[in-house]
Amino acid sequence: MTESLRVELNGDGLHAIDAPPSFSAAGEFYVVLENAGQAVHVHLHLDDDLSGVARLDGGNHYVEGGDSQHVHVEASPGPEPVTGKLKIATGYGAETTYIDVTVEPTPESKPGIDVDEELSKPPKREPEPSLADELRAAVPAEVSVPVAALILLVVFVAALVVTLVQNTVVVLSVGVVLGAAAVAALFVLRE
Repeated sequence: MTESLRVELNGDGLHAIDAPPSFSAAGEFYVVLENAGQAVHVHLHLDDDLSGVARLDGGNHYVEGGDSQHVHVEASPGPEPVTGKLKIATGYGAETTYIDVTVEPTPESKPGIDVDEELSKPPKREPEPSLADELRAAVPAEVSVPVAALILLVVFVAALVVTLVQNTVVVLSVGVVLGAAAVAALFVLRE
């Protein structure tokens, strides 16, 4: 609930101001100008300290006789209370009153969020799978034994060709095929 600072105008005579010497609010509040006499012009002003955390909705107000007016004071309190002066003047400065206003920090309206200590540590990352792991995952287990047998057959045939043919180009080509087959066999058999 928003608090209100009540100020009586013209109660003890023309331009009279009756207000408490001090006022405290947690956050925003209203200055309620209650006019007990003739219509009056009222000027409100916050000093430098108070204007650092609060702002008036207008400084000059005209209040009809027997009427009241609510002036909103928006406040953005910090972690510490701030005290300053609210100046109230009527009749274009004929009467002036100062009120010590303290804007208190607002209590936390939202509950805090508990953070698990595990969130402050970097997450444990699984090591990236190696090329061998990816190849093993790509070849189903029931296919790996026949594939390994086929690779061994290719290696055997290539070795037989190298021993029978004495050509350098053929030997180098078979060497490349044998190397690829050996690497493939290692990947499949490591499973």
